Amino acid sequence: MWITSSITGDLITLLITLSVILIGYCKWTYQYWRRRNLPYLEPSIPFGNLGNPRGSRKHIGERLERVYNVMKDKGWKHGGIYGMLSPIYVPMDLDLVKNIMTKDFQYFPDRGIYHNEKGDPLSAHLVNIAGVKWRNLRTKLTPTFTSGKMKSMFQTLVDCEVHLHKKIETECQRKAAVDIKEVLGCFTTDIIGSCAFGLECNTFEDENSPFRIYGRKVFDRSTELQVKRTFVNTFPNLSHLFNIALVPRDIHNFFMKLVKDTVNYREKNKVNRKDFMQMLIDMKNNKLAEEEGYKHDGTTLSMDEIAAQSFVFFIAGFETSSTTMTFALYELAKHQDVQEKLRNEIRSVLAKHDGKITYDAIQEMKYMNQVIDEALRMYPPVPLLPRKCIKDYRVPDTDVIIEKGTMVLISVLGIHHDAEYYPNPEIFDPERFSEENKSARHGYAHLPFGEGPRNCIGMRFGLMQSKVGLTSLLRNFRLTLNEKTQEPLKMKTNSLVLAAKGEIWLNVHKV
Repeated sequence: MWITSSITGDLITLLITLSVILIGYCKWTYQYWRRRNLPYLEPSIPFGNLGNPRGSRKHIGERLERVYNVMKDKGWKHGGIYGMLSPIYVPMDLDLVKNIMTKDFQYFPDRGIYHNEKGDPLSAHLVNIAGVKWRNLRTKLTPTFTSGKMKSMFQTLVDCEVHLHKKIETECQRKAAVDIKEVLGCFTTDIIGSCAFGLECNTFEDENSPFRIYGRKVFDRSTELQVKRTFVNTFPNLSHLFNIALVPRDIHNFFMKLVKDTVNYREKNKVNRKDFMQMLIDMKNNKLAEEEGYKHDGTTLSMDEIAAQSFVFFIAGFETSSTTMTFALYELAKHQDVQEKLRNEIRSVLAKHDGKITYDAIQEMKYMNQVIDEALRMYPPVPLLPRKCIKDYRVPDTDVIIEKGTMVLISVLGIHHDAEYYPNPEIFDPERFSEENKSARHGYAHLPFGEGPRNCIGMRFGLMQSKVGLTSLLRNFRLTLNEKTQEPLKMKTNSLVLAAKGEIWLNVHKV
């Protein structure tokens, strides 16, 4: 009995000693920004300033917005916080944001997002990869997203509009409340499936379409996946050592098989389509370098690399555009005068093009651009932008040095809701994006697609499909808010992009 008590006492003493050491280490670590002479917000052990990712009631974008607002209220131009034990630099001043994203890009070229090319090849795509590999791939892919290439894909995109119109027509006749995000998710999934893979997804007819099933799964952040993400972000080197993968195995297997089958079929049968997949195949076979006139660097895309780029084009293309349209229609349903003004523009422009939705027609819709820009301001699908410092950087006009390896988080949501740039920021007002108002505002006050060399390469495509979707719906239907929509809107805490809890439900009326 005495021996057992002695062992128990020793164990308790050891645990207390380890706890004291751990707390002491945390407190020392949390003095990092004080030692760097940067104002900072006091963190809490062990989660720092952004809270427990599992227990938070707010989306990470909203939590960073709160940090932005607290710092802004203190009159700071920049400040420091901690994610777990990692120091994070947060710029608020838009000139500092511009320096990081564009002017001094050579110090911040990477996003610092975990990816594992060996054990998780789908994660090694353009959004995540870094360094020379990113630069070379970006150079190769940029010509595939020019306005000329978008125009060549446009008819494929418009062909999917027919199914959207038919679905809404059916719901209108049924007089049923419409989960507009689900409908638009089917629409954009069909578009990406067709434009990226040359396949008919038929998500409106087939509720069990594998594209829709796996598309949802990608954005379903389970508790296990959240724990994994927290771990890899905190201990990236250890995560590589353990070969941790963030893309679930069933999703990985589906997309890898899909890409391999598509590439093999096209090459075997000499099929050539004007879509994203064909451009990747041409890169694999060195054809695109010859067509676009840039010097081939001696490397080709592997099958894993083709799969990774196809994967990110799919997940980014369908989810962000459906999210943008969903929030735009939510605000239009609440502001019938704005909806009517946009409908009038749509009808007026289409009348000049024989009633057809054409590439040139949607480029003429100036008020449409304003509505989408304002929706992206209020509800940016990507509410924060990460950057990683790759060499020591002195913040201009200060003695603050951002050390190599430090993460930077730019609060898009904070900037977009800042009353300094957007008076009454909670009010939906497309006039904020008239040419006159845009020119009077700082160029980095609107960042839905990022800025600088690492901005969203698919911006043109995303805007194109959003305009087509809104045109299809608004030309013949009036949308009002259904009582099933939970107001005020609250955002899902575990979603990769901003998404409303309970979804957004609309009523559809023929006009």
